[in-house]
Amino acid sequence: MTENTEPRTVDILVIGGGINGCGVARDAAGRGYSVMLCEMNDLASGTSSAATKLVHGGLRYLEHFKFRLVHESLAEREVLWASAPHIIWPLRFVLPHHRGLRPAFVLRAGLLMYDTLGGRKLLPATETLDLRTDEAGRPLREGFRTGFEYSDCWVDDARLVALTARDAADRGADIRVRTKVVSARRDGGLWTAVIEDQASKAQETVRARLLVNAAGPWVDSVIVEALGQSGAHNVRLVKGSHIVVKRLFDHDRCYIFQNADGRVIFAIPYEQDYTLIGTTDLDYHGEPGKVAITAAETNYLCAAASEYFTKPVTPEDIVWTYSGVRPLFDDGASAAQEATRDYVIKVAGDKVAGAVINVFGGKLTTHRRLSEEVVEQIAGVIGHKGQRWTRDAHLPGGDFPTTGFEDLVEQHTKAHAKLDPALVRRLTRLYGTKVEALLGSARTADDLGAHFGAGLYAREVDYLIANEWARTADDVLWRRTKLGLRVTPEDKTRLAAHMAERV
Repeated sequence: MTENTEPRTVDILVIGGGINGCGVARDAAGRGYSVMLCEMNDLASGTSSAATKLVHGGLRYLEHFKFRLVHESLAEREVLWASAPHIIWPLRFVLPHHRGLRPAFVLRAGLLMYDTLGGRKLLPATETLDLRTDEAGRPLREGFRTGFEYSDCWVDDARLVALTARDAADRGADIRVRTKVVSARRDGGLWTAVIEDQASKAQETVRARLLVNAAGPWVDSVIVEALGQSGAHNVRLVKGSHIVVKRLFDHDRCYIFQNADGRVIFAIPYEQDYTLIGTTDLDYHGEPGKVAITAAETNYLCAAASEYFTKPVTPEDIVWTYSGVRPLFDDGASAAQEATRDYVIKVAGDKVAGAVINVFGGKLTTHRRLSEEVVEQIAGVIGHKGQRWTRDAHLPGGDFPTTGFEDLVEQHTKAHAKLDPALVRRLTRLYGTKVEALLGSARTADDLGAHFGAGLYAREVDYLIANEWARTADDVLWRRTKLGLRVTPEDKTRLAAHMAERV
């Protein structure tokens, strides 16, 4: 083991590089705390890249009387949209009325409450649709007459994490990917932690005034294995799986379908040419890193979608699947779908002995509020620094008007007239105003370096290595972009070789 003669000391050591960990690191660094974040794999390699990819209030949470959670979530939609309008944008959701399930008057009442709880300003209000004449009714089976259309937002979840980490680093945080916190022990009012690079196995000792355990599905494992405490059981692991099929409809709205089992599923336009269908809710008892969809889940999602679409969805239609584990706080709910989606923050220890803040649960939509609350707890333990600041701040690339994405695409397209407009649009959607930093002086495709298929060039890959901690082909193809849907195995092999030379 490589020992530092004088271990580095930071105010806060954050464990976990998902949305909650990166959100806390960003908020704390922006207030002036010294921060190190350690993620044992890639950023967003767990729960935070396996979501349904929505910034939403959670319409169905109203049925469980989670009014505070719904209010907080609804209020965050436009805040997050304004912070990153390149990776977050509005979606209209079509909810067909299904006779025999929730009555129409119940849906109307719920949507009226949904419209008014969150201080909606830019998002359009709910409308009632005649599915016999509206375009949204065309892909649906006969018999659906009435639908309700309401607003929420879409988010590129893994990019939200990467950009949050980038902003944290820009504000002084030390972001360490593929670095595991092996152990952490209280020592004279500080924590002494041993961190290990997962590639080289080199170890380093770091001291911290406070720990934040935001390890998601591994939060209890960190408490037991790294912190040396026994008997930790705080989270209920619930698996959610999704399927991706070729595009099922031509319009840009999405559907929320009621199922006879009381659950809902979404069918969402995805990456231009596909439809995303999900999710399931099943208790999970395995290793979170090995989660995968089952045949039963596949059949469930296909059958649920086929109840509504004229053209049945079959397992043969699937082009990709993904699964994740939600670390829900274990509130003793009898069914997985009834377990709380709210977050719980617990502080153990104090300034004298050394404190750890454990984060349980949470969702993409409320990560900024969760991060604020954690940093307020940090201030209460080790002292106050700075003010709340994230509500009106942009993420990298998001410093343009909330509704100005098309204007930004036009600007970039004119500046790079010799590049494929589809490429420029894709880059703008991922990087926003950072497109110019990425492209630099490049004016033609030849200036972009080696091509790895699907419009992915060496210039973009090298930018991701230098600025967003990409280390492997999967980091680029599935988390920084979704070009894994389009590239060939040969393309991926060449990309991996290119990255191996530069990492």
